[in-house]
Order: sequence, then structure tokens, then C-alpha cells
Amino acid sequence: MASHVVGYPRIGPKRELKFALESFWDGKNGAEELQKVAKQLRISVWKQMENAGIKFIPSNTFSYYDQVLDTTAMLGAVPPRYGWTGGEIGFDVYFSMARGNANAPAMEMTKWFDTNYHYIVPELGPEFRFSYASHKAVIEYKEAKELGIETIPVFLGPISYLLLSKPAKGVEKSFRLLSLVGKIIPVYREVLAELKANGATWVQFDEPTFVLDLDNHQLKAFTDAYEQLEEFLSGFHVLVETYFADIPASAYKTITSLNGVSAIGLDLVRGEKTLDLIKGSGFPSDKYLFAGIVDGRNIWANDLEASLKTLKALESIIGKEKLVLSTSCSLLHTAVDLANETKLDEETKSWLAFAAQKILEVNALAKALTGKKDDTFFSTNAIAQASRKSSPRVNNEAVKKAAAAVRGSDHRRVTPVTARLDAQQKELNLPVLPTTTLGSYPQTMDLRRVRREYKANKISEGEYVKAIKEEIAKVVKLQEELDIDVLVHGEPERNDMVEYFGEQLKGFAFTINGWVQSYGSRCVKPPIIYGDVSRPKPMTVFWSTAAQSMTSRPMKGMLTGPVTILNWSFVRNDQPRFETCYQIALAIKDEVEDLEAAGIQVIQIDEAALREGLPLRKSEQGFYLDWAVHSFRITNCGVKDTTQIHTHMCYSNFNDIIHSIIDMDADVISIENSRSNEKVLSVFHEGVKYGAGIGPGIYDIHSPRIPTVEEIADRINKMLAVLKMNVLWVNPDCGLKTRKYTEVKPALTNMVAAVKLLRTQLASVN
Repeated sequence: MASHVVGYPRIGPKRELKFALESFWDGKNGAEELQKVAKQLRISVWKQMENAGIKFIPSNTFSYYDQVLDTTAMLGAVPPRYGWTGGEIGFDVYFSMARGNANAPAMEMTKWFDTNYHYIVPELGPEFRFSYASHKAVIEYKEAKELGIETIPVFLGPISYLLLSKPAKGVEKSFRLLSLVGKIIPVYREVLAELKANGATWVQFDEPTFVLDLDNHQLKAFTDAYEQLEEFLSGFHVLVETYFADIPASAYKTITSLNGVSAIGLDLVRGEKTLDLIKGSGFPSDKYLFAGIVDGRNIWANDLEASLKTLKALESIIGKEKLVLSTSCSLLHTAVDLANETKLDEETKSWLAFAAQKILEVNALAKALTGKKDDTFFSTNAIAQASRKSSPRVNNEAVKKAAAAVRGSDHRRVTPVTARLDAQQKELNLPVLPTTTLGSYPQTMDLRRVRREYKANKISEGEYVKAIKEEIAKVVKLQEELDIDVLVHGEPERNDMVEYFGEQLKGFAFTINGWVQSYGSRCVKPPIIYGDVSRPKPMTVFWSTAAQSMTSRPMKGMLTGPVTILNWSFVRNDQPRFETCYQIALAIKDEVEDLEAAGIQVIQIDEAALREGLPLRKSEQGFYLDWAVHSFRITNCGVKDTTQIHTHMCYSNFNDIIHSIIDMDADVISIENSRSNEKVLSVFHEGVKYGAGIGPGIYDIHSPRIPTVEEIADRINKMLAVLKMNVLWVNPDCGLKTRKYTEVKPALTNMVAAVKLLRTQLASVN
């Protein structure tokens, strides 16, 4: 019985890639040092899998920034603005596409399906000339082979690549991206030919879009693409891998009939109906099934006995020789190694498995199916499973009862939003086109040092509070000097917008090195929700009131919303997600009402991750949106009309859920807009009526590039063409935590200058 891993984290067990990348970008280290760190990480992962007994080890899953961007580089699909003239794509062009440069903005970034990972969206058009411009896949295959390790080179498949792309600027939105299949297939052929010449015998194409609701035309594109590849697939075993959901019956029929394909990978974790589909439809006798039985999206230890039962059912259909044990998807989405967690209590630790432990689970299950069951490994797992089910730390009946009670109510604010905005304007007296920022300000080395020393008990609580208050005062003073209208305190006390709250709520556990890549060098450390959630005491009131006392301008209270806390955590898998979300919503509701009682008139409840939790299949989306929107409304249903509730959403496709966003009933919503080329504004062109305040972001904070006054003014004018002047707010795309003050100050200076210019123009017109 063989074992396989779809993919593995590339950041390193202690974020080695992050630090190497940032040193390279800052000019502290050169390309050779970055390449050295990357090679060490790749080698350690391959050896780790080999030592664990994994037979099918992936290569080309490492990336310096993003695997979709790697495919763009391989295909030579570089937008003209980056000045690439051909040849092998180097770091300068590669990172310019990802991050922008002084002369050209970055490519759009959006969420990878329903995960918190972001990918760089390819920009394609009918005139694009594709060429084999990055030999990374072959280089890394040869690198592993020199170590004596045979790997499966992994690629994003041609159809998924095109379906995840967008028409380039200037190209008609109606342009059919799938019409480019015939232009990109020759590049895939070149790569395959080179791999074959170097001895590769297996190749893996990730085609995750197979799990979406595809039409017949899209499904036929898969058939056509693999027919065009078939000649070059000869001599290879070809695995087509899917993940993240159940595959629809029509797509299952297509994938199992692809020419030249000898193995199919299916997600049996998120694909809860996949086993029944295989039972009902059968499985081709000439193909391998790579059964994704170990969860690649969460950190809970696999229930080995339950998985073994599922695998035996599959074995009876497919046969032992054609069944391969695998992860449900790439382990990119989970933390790296539980061995680095020295502060988790032993009981909680026994419930968990990070990427390094999951490859052991895969191999243990594979061995068990061949009659070589490791009884000690299985027994230890069974004890941990029983411990988790019975632990009093997990269950709180009072919390369960309170969450159950909210299900039947609507929790809407009684007064319509237009009337609330009038009441709020009388209190706040804001100018036309009010300016604000969205929470965090740069996290300096000194600030991180202060938090680190406080956690390590190297400074007293009094010294810590003094240092944080001084930082808040600097941020408040800066905003007043810039003449921003509604201020934030900058969040200097917060390490992360989810972890900060989780640390103050019951039912959460935390890691030291449980980092997961979000994009590029940006990593997050998701909290672990292991039990019922409640709030023992106020979490933000002290800092918000301290900040408000430093200014006469409105100071926003800054909270993370329940859906975002849920979606950006590793969530317990022993109860429905909506039950956990309602528990968090009630905790945030208590905090909102305490902030209001303390005199905070503007409260921002960020729901950055609302869209990413949307199920991939349309039939399941309505239920999710109902409870997600309801959870947000729970948090603020009890406040006065004069208390202004803001929310913020970042990199996602919003247009298809705009009515649910309206149903959230926030007073003001800010949405990422600049990197996606004002795509969110198109929904208002199409006649959607939105009566609340809205702040589509006017510049991209994920790029070091500083926008000009003219550029910002032009963006605001585009917004005014579709939005009423009295509802429009002006703000950056997101928080400023990842930027330097040398970038933040001029960017915000230009933002305010653009707004003042437009206010003057608008006043003269009116």
C-alpha cells in the first residue's frame, strides 16, 4: 500500500523562508543567500518524507511567493507593464509581479478558493504569446534526484490555471480565457519533455477547479486539454489531483475519463459524499485512486480507526493494488511541526497533528491496510480521541445553551440605516468624503520587542502599559497632523487581529511556531478553537478609551468579527461551524456594548474573512451566508442609533455576495478595491442600491509603492461616478501593519491631499 502527500508547507518550521525573503527585499542579503535558504528547506522536506516512508513525494511545491505565480512565470505570461523581454524569468520580474515596483503596480491578489491563502491572479488576453520562461520544476526535480529521492513534479493544471485567471486590462470582460488552452499546452509539453529526458516517471496536475459548479463547456475544456497533452503524457504515470470539496457527479465522470491519466486524487475529508459517489458510480479499473483521508486543512489528529474503516470500504471497491493513501489537499494550509510547540499542555498537544505528524499518519494508515498495523501508534491515537471527547475543558453547557437560543431570532437594529446615518452625522459632524484608516499602523522592531519582553516577564506591566500608550500617542498625533477625520489607535498591543482576541477568550489554545503562509512572506499563526467560547472580561475597552482621551476626533474601537475569528482559526471539528460562530458572536456582542458604554461612538467590527468561508458549491452557499450574516448582526444589534458600526472586508470576490453584505446592516463598510482595479465598483454600475456608507480602498497597502495625489483623486472620482457623495468614505485597502512609516506617511499625506482637492472642487460645483 503506497502513500502520498499532495504538497507541504514551504515557509520552514520557524519561518526561515519569510526572514530570507524580507532580508532579500530589504537589500540585506543577495539572491544567492535566498536561494541557499530555499534549497535547504526543500531538501529537508524531501528527506523528512523519505524517512517517514512516503512513496510518492512531491516536488515543485516549493515557491518563493505563490504557486499560481510560479505557473505564470513558467508560461511566460508576464503583463507588459513589467518590461520583460524574454528569457528565463528572474527575481526582479517575479517579485515585481507579486509586489509591484516603482513603475508598475502589483498584479491582483485574491483568496485561493475558500482558504486564507492568497494567490496572484494571472492577467491574460488574446494577444498573449506564451513561452517556457521558468525551468523551476525541472531544476527542483533534478535537485531531489541528485539526493537519490524520486519525486512527483507538481503543476497547477492548465484548465484550473485559466479558470483562476482574469482578462488583462484593456481586454473585454467577455473574453473567453479557455480559448487560450491551445496556446499554453505547448509550454506544458516542453516541460513534460524535459522532465521525461531527466527520468521522471510520475507527474501531478492539480486541478482543484473540478470541485466547482462547472458547465458542460468548462468540463469539455478538461477533456480537450488532456487530449492535446496525451502524446506527451505517454511514458508517465499521470495523477490529476482535486481537493477542498465533493466533486460533482458530472465532473467525476469527466475526470475519470481523461485521456492519458492513470490516477485520480479525491478529497475524502471535505468531500463528505465522495465515498458514496465512488460506491454509486464505480471507479475505473485501470486507474489508481489517491484517497485524501488525512485532513490538510486543520490541525486535529486523524481518527485513525475511523479512517481505516473508510479505507477498507474503498479497498473493497478499488482493490488494494490501486489504492494510494494521501492527504486531502496540500499541507500548505496547516502548521509545520508540532515538535516545536513546547508550551502547549500535553493533553491539548495529544489532540493535534501538524504537517510533520500528518505524513506519519498517512504512512501509518497505509501500513495498517497491508496488515502491518502499528498497534502502539493506533492505541495512542485512540486514547487521545477519547480524551478530547470527554474533556471538561471542551464543553460548557451554559455557553451551548446561550448560542442555541440565538438561532430563532433575527437580531436586526430597529432603525433603518439611512436614519441611523443621519443621527450619527449630528453626533460626529464629519466632512464630505470623511477619511480614516482601517486599524493597524506599522509594527516596528521596538514595538515587537516591548511585547516580547512583556510576555517573557522581562518588563513589568506598568512599563508595558507606558510603552504602548506612548506608541498610541504617536499614532494619534500623526493622524491629527495628517488631518485624518476618524482615527484609530494603531493596535500596538496586538500581535494579530485574531490571536489577540483568542488569547482573551475561553476555548482557545495557542502555539509558538504554528505559522501558516498567507501569501509571500506574510504568515499567520491561527489560534486553535478546541472548546466552547466565552468572554471572561472586556478585551479592548482600556486601550480604546485611553486612545480616545488623547484626541477630540472620533476614535474607532477596533474588533475582529466572529466570522473572521472563526475562519482564521483552526476550528474544532466536533460540532457544526455555525454553533462555534454564534458563541464567538455573543462574546463580541458583550465587547461592543462595553465599548459603547465607555463612550466610544464608532466601532469597527472587521469581517475580512466573510467571503472566504463561502462554500465552493452553490447549493451550500445560502445556508452559510445566513448564519454568517446573522452572526455579525448579533454583535451590534443592541447599540444606540448614534453609535456608528463599521466593518471591513479584504481580498475576495464580493460582487456575487453583495446582497448578503447589504444584509449585514453595517453603517459603513470598507472593501478592498485598488488591487482588483475597482472590480467591486462594477456591482454599483449594475444598479445595486446601497444606502449605507462605503469606503472602497483607494490604494494597495500590500505593495511598497506610494500612490500619487492625482492617482488617488482619479480613483475617488471613479467611485463618485457610481456612489453618492454623502455615503463615500476614503481609506486605504487594509490595515498598515506590514508597511514602514517611510511608506505610510507619504501615502496618507497624498490620500488626504487628494480628498481636500476634491472637496474644494465639489464645493465649487455645488
